[in-house]
Amino acid sequence: MSPSRRALYARFQRGPIWRKAGPLLRSFDMELTERCNNICLHCCINKPEHDNVTARKEMTTEHCKDLIRQAVDLGALTVRFTGGEPLIRKDFLDLYLFSRRSGLRVLLFTNARLITPELADLFARTPPLEKIEITVYGLTKGTSESITQDPNAFEEQRRGIELLLNRNVPFIVKGALLPVNRHELSDFLSWAAMIPWMDSLPSFVMFLELRTRRDAPDKNRQISGMRMSPKDGMAILAMKPDLYRKEMGDFCRRCLDQPSDSIFRCNAPSVICIDAYGHIQYCLALRHPATILDSRRHSLDYALREHIPKLRKMRSVNPDYLTRCARCFLRGLCEQCPAKSWSEHGVLDQPVEYWCQIAHEQARYLGLISDTERAWEVGDWKSRLGRLDVGL
Repeated sequence: MSPSRRALYARFQRGPIWRKAGPLLRSFDMELTERCNNICLHCCINKPEHDNVTARKEMTTEHCKDLIRQAVDLGALTVRFTGGEPLIRKDFLDLYLFSRRSGLRVLLFTNARLITPELADLFARTPPLEKIEITVYGLTKGTSESITQDPNAFEEQRRGIELLLNRNVPFIVKGALLPVNRHELSDFLSWAAMIPWMDSLPSFVMFLELRTRRDAPDKNRQISGMRMSPKDGMAILAMKPDLYRKEMGDFCRRCLDQPSDSIFRCNAPSVICIDAYGHIQYCLALRHPATILDSRRHSLDYALREHIPKLRKMRSVNPDYLTRCARCFLRGLCEQCPAKSWSEHGVLDQPVEYWCQIAHEQARYLGLISDTERAWEVGDWKSRLGRLDVGL
């Protein structure tokens, strides 16, 4: 049997088809670095590209590989490499090839500035099997520079995109809607539609999150000042009203559920997140010390079997949460979560007014509540789901 066939056979032996018991890992996120060659105004995580102190704290190549092996043994089929800018890592090529040889699909989040002809050739020769996702902040040099704070960002990103296009490497683009680039939205949508692999509208970060490590009060004030109002956001979300109502109607019928005092309610048990320093996390945005594990002391298997199930059993004792979130039928629609509560308030279960307002704005648009109602005061919420069919 050839080495490649032996590797494939071993992959299937330890993959989800052969596992009879125990937790299965569908995919995992690996944040390779918090450093970035952009210095974006709104970023909730970035550190300077040449921050050597931060670089020395990051996981070694071998540590990354060990975690990849563990994830594969648990049945993972996909790894998402993110950051910061993951291509900053000098060992990115090594980690990419190791992941692909381990049988993983690779989803790469990048700004594309560091894509070279050699790297583009590699992606064409050994494809990631998932579309590369490129975040674009401006259609002009001026707009791009005003956000990324780097005069080279625009040209370098366009060069990287052209390299992928010329080699027919699949990718999609996404963006962030900020005060300085919102005027480009229509042109951005038209440009994105010309990319061969864009089979739907690009996604946007519209409602900005604060620093996930609570490490920069001044930056948080800057981010807060750039936040889009719920009303303006609703106007963008519903640019195609019929499509929005249909998609949100389907979503709400699936996701609006019985209110509960549970703190954690997303599907994280089938996903593992690892930050740049080897911390195993419920999600990459949640950095609360009580919720993370050191992967040098604990395995991914332990995180799936023991740690995450304990988190999911946590119940709130915060009166504000119990009065509002625990009684609100919009929980499936609202983006309030422990990560956002931690970023804004330093605890896991304090309601965040900004996300509450966004959810209520959407619910009013969909006819689930009136202009004067608060969703946690609604008792007949199940009957209101019938309103979602109106106008469809």
